[in-house]
Amino acid sequence: MRRLIIGALLALMIFLLATATLVLAGLNDKEAPADVIVVPGNTIMPDGTPSPRLQARLDAAVKQFQEHRAPRILVSGATGKEGFDEAASMARYLRSRGVPASAIIEDNQGWTTEATAHNAAILMRAQGWRTAMVATQYFHVPRFRLALERAGIAVSGNVHAPYFELRDLYSVPRETVGYAVYYVKAGR
Repeated sequence: MRRLIIGALLALMIFLLATATLVLAGLNDKEAPADVIVVPGNTIMPDGTPSPRLQARLDAAVKQFQEHRAPRILVSGATGKEGFDEAASMARYLRSRGVPASAIIEDNQGWTTEATAHNAAILMRAQGWRTAMVATQYFHVPRFRLALERAGIAVSGNVHAPYFELRDLYSVPRETVGYAVYYVKAGR
């Protein structure tokens, strides 16, 4: 019984350390020039507009775009349960914030983080673009960077969306598990 308790405590300590590492990495913005800023999709509201969480991601990308760190923004998503094309909704939001349509690329086949990375890599290779910047929630930054790197994209920088919510108490530990699974799966 004692070994079981010690083993459980050790596993919990490792999990908490990994979680803290991912959170700190995600909160540590690295602003750097890139060929494109990649923003993964998220929830669309019933009226077809991005959720506050997704707006925060897009606002982080707009800031980088306005500061001339990248000349274009790739928005990636799919049609979710809400019935709206995430990429189209994201593009409309960016245009409403002053980003010209010519600087926005839509990927409406970004069903998952892995699909977004794969689609971004294909597009970037076709255009001759080499570097990407990530704009997403802090807890998602490490796995999204890993996905893009595994797809052959040089990730020059990352920014997190300055948006925190109660849901993060679930999302952060879930992302720790997701990162570990993706790391092992993608490494094969």
